[in-house]
Amino acid sequence: MTVTYTNGKIRFVSNGIPNHKRNGEYALPNTGVQVPTSATAHAGADPTVAQSYDASITLKPTKAAGTTSTSLGVIGYMISGASLFNPYEGDASTVATASNFSVKNSSGDDVYFLDDCSGHPTPMGQYHYHALPKCVTSEVDRTNGPSHVIGIALDGYAIYGDRDVSGKEVKASDLDDCNGITSATPEFPNGVYHYVLLDTKDSTSSIRCFTGTVDSSLATSMNMPGMGGRPGGPPPGQ
Repeated sequence: MTVTYTNGKIRFVSNGIPNHKRNGEYALPNTGVQVPTSATAHAGADPTVAQSYDASITLKPTKAAGTTSTSLGVIGYMISGASLFNPYEGDASTVATASNFSVKNSSGDDVYFLDDCSGHPTPMGQYHYHALPKCVTSEVDRTNGPSHVIGIALDGYAIYGDRDVSGKEVKASDLDDCNGITSATPEFPNGVYHYVLLDTKDSTSSIRCFTGTVDSSLATSMNMPGMGGRPGGPPPGQ
């Protein structure tokens, strides 16, 4: 992964494979299944494959007149090199963290849909997060300390973990409908609007809407064929 800054933008280039350990196996949807359950999934080897992320995102985001719902597919990029999705699975209503389940592999071991980092690969191999990736925050934050920047949303606003500048846990009730808040952070002690990812089992786990404007050149990263989505419809079995 490389990150560069030019002309008021941050350019994020990555193969999409996170720099942390992934599960060797995941619960994957059976053929034709869009939103799997323990009854419609099987244990399979991690299908994660390299992507071709190359996005230039504004460093001067501005709030739009109204919010825009996040689509299925990429809604932001994380410092681990992987992408962030909204809270939902392929039907745009099932919350990934609420529907985490396990199936048995050939050895009788439990294999989970989501890993301990709140992430998993699509059947086509695009690894992504649906909630607070603790394996990322554990690398950049101190225990009981404040959260630091762990990513950037497509509208240019920074993404943080769930601790405020004093190390206090941020709750869903502290955030707006898009999981955003204006407050001080270690990087912006005078306060800044930013998104917060939560360790929850409901739709507050990730960004549900954009507060700022997303450049049209970035919209193709959402619902993109082979990248977890397809034009005109949700991706199969996120």
